[in-house]
Amino acid sequence: MVFDPTKVSYAELVKTFFEVHDPTQGMRQGNDVGTQYRSAIYYTTPEQEQVARDLTKVYGDELRRRRLGEITTEIREVPTYYYAEDLHQQYLAKTRTATGATRTRA
Repeated sequence: MVFDPTKVSYAELVKTFFEVHDPTQGMRQGNDVGTQYRSAIYYTTPEQEQVARDLTKVYGDELRRRRLGEITTEIREVPTYYYAEDLHQQYLAKTRTATGATRTRA
């Protein structure tokens, strides 16, 4: 995914982030466990950092009010990004059927 601020604001991106996954799971997402599954928001400017922190507070307050847990999402400056090997690019598209079942390889 590539963030294009001419198409969507950083605030909308962060809101969507909180609404499409569970930010209370620490180093996991569903059945997937490990540091590679951590919940993280990265920023490139001080303004983005403030937006991320402000929205984390808003969503965190609501999760606490509903007794759904504490947000464990880390917020930090964007690190160096490394692309995965071709085998891992579009992994779900390569390994899932239309029903969502994982294909077996012969």
